[in-house]
Amino acid sequence: MFSRWKNTAACAAAMVTAVLPVGTASTAQAAPQHCPEMYVVAIPGTWETSNTDPGKGMLAEVAEDLPGDVWTDYVAYPATAFPWEGDVYGRSKQEAIDDARGLITAMAQRCDTTRFALLGYSQGADAAGDLAAEIGTGLGAVSPNRVALVGLISDPRRSPTDTLIGPPVTGAGAGGPRLGGFGWLSPQTYTFCAAGDLYCATPDGDFAARIAGFFAQISNPNPDLFGSYQRQADELINDALAAGGLGLLADQLNNSAYEERKRQIDDFLKSGIHQSYPGYAVGGGATPLTWLRQRLIEATRG
Repeated sequence: MFSRWKNTAACAAAMVTAVLPVGTASTAQAAPQHCPEMYVVAIPGTWETSNTDPGKGMLAEVAEDLPGDVWTDYVAYPATAFPWEGDVYGRSKQEAIDDARGLITAMAQRCDTTRFALLGYSQGADAAGDLAAEIGTGLGAVSPNRVALVGLISDPRRSPTDTLIGPPVTGAGAGGPRLGGFGWLSPQTYTFCAAGDLYCATPDGDFAARIAGFFAQISNPNPDLFGSYQRQADELINDALAAGGLGLLADQLNNSAYEERKRQIDDFLKSGIHQSYPGYAVGGGATPLTWLRQRLIEATRG
């Protein structure tokens, strides 16, 4: 029975693998020769950048031309979602994590007093959030007390316990929560998710989407993380069993459900919700982009 469930789950993963929006391409900056007061590392979303055509994407509205002694670098990585694009999601995301970690490590080793900010959108938020969790739990390249701000927009691993800025949103990220959270970086970490954005607000009972998100996350498995993968799988299975068991999964993964899900995903992609953050209201006349920009400005003044 479990083997049959795994095969069906793999089909679900292929069915609802994330497709993220296209951004504006531009060239990343060269590393500064001096030690800035604040170093911002921004990770664009899927298709907003690539190794051959680096781009800044949506996050440029947050991190470009900040006042004060601030330097911003944008991580160029494959930013792909499908295997036929050259890199599976998990490998693409891991390259983003590794590159961002490398930028932060190099700056931290050279500049003792520089503080850091980490930004990510969509797949970039997935990567930035994992790196923030690494730092926040004491396993990162820099001490948590040197990180002033982490901003995650449409994080596929958003947890309901994360600090959400804006209207309440039900559900959680399709990729499942980070089991250890953000540790010491929890007070500095903010997430943004628009209602109806299936990447960061998958409905609680949608186990087909959660299975797909899980398989996307482990599409480039790291042997060192097998224990974490097992815990995530156990949590997912236990939640499904508590909600209705394998019969519920069968109902969500059969051919009829496939057609309904395909329609829902098509409607979601056409809605533009995932690309709505430049205008999404989070209160006080702010959007996620203007809110994060203001917090960065305040951090440099503080």
